[in-house]
Amino acid sequence: MKGTIVKQISNLYTVNVKDVLYECRARGKFYYDKITPLVGDYVIIDPEKKYILDILPRNNYLNRPSIANIDICIIIASVKEPNLDLNLLDKLLCIIIHNKIKPIICFTKIDLLNSQEKKELQKIINYYNKIGIKNFNNMETNKITKEISNNIVVLTGQTGAGKSTFLNKLDHALNLDTNPISKSLGRGVHTTRHVELFKYKTSFIADTPGFSALDINEFTKEEIKNTYPEFKVDCRFKDCNHLKEDNCKVKELVEKGIILESRYNNYLKFMR
Repeated sequence: MKGTIVKQISNLYTVNVKDVLYECRARGKFYYDKITPLVGDYVIIDPEKKYILDILPRNNYLNRPSIANIDICIIIASVKEPNLDLNLLDKLLCIIIHNKIKPIICFTKIDLLNSQEKKELQKIINYYNKIGIKNFNNMETNKITKEISNNIVVLTGQTGAGKSTFLNKLDHALNLDTNPISKSLGRGVHTTRHVELFKYKTSFIADTPGFSALDINEFTKEEIKNTYPEFKVDCRFKDCNHLKEDNCKVKELVEKGIILESRYNNYLKFMR
């Protein structure tokens, strides 16, 4: 029988087969072949012996969080407590776009901003929309529901950004645990301990353990550059990396304020 892994705790995998759940273990051959089943994997199971027999080819996967076959990744980005981290946001976009996953940004805690801070945030929102990355606030649940229909969706973002809270807004029946920001640490407290896909209307949506750091050292400079849609402009040299080259169109657009300065500065950090 063909199904989807929707939950993993230790060596036990929960597989959804036409909305019937089976608790399965992986065959020993996966260990010897050095293959680890992931949440989101499409698998063939033996429902009687309760074993995963085979893992079907993946469309994509992420290491942190560990999940496969993602169609859409919603980045939950807190704008206050914790403050908006544009470096992490752009790093996440780099990883998501590189893995050919559609990114959506969901800003949370906007109500905590003063009027001037809201104006500054609106400039950021307008920019990401302009370069083709859709974004919403966490109160626009109807719009987000429409955007993610019939997809496998993963939520990610810094710890304490409000991922579990956002899921609870989408579906009150989930009643996921949420914790406040740790005042002593100045950051969020982990509330999610494992990756799990929840059935939400026509979609599967995941709540994942939060994190605040990612490593993109495995990417080549060319791969990093290709994740910036606004850099697809005509520079003097076709292989321009937009670093110290003369007559670079990207640097010119940054100076004119057409390309967001924080985006370019983060790009320089990633390239280094």
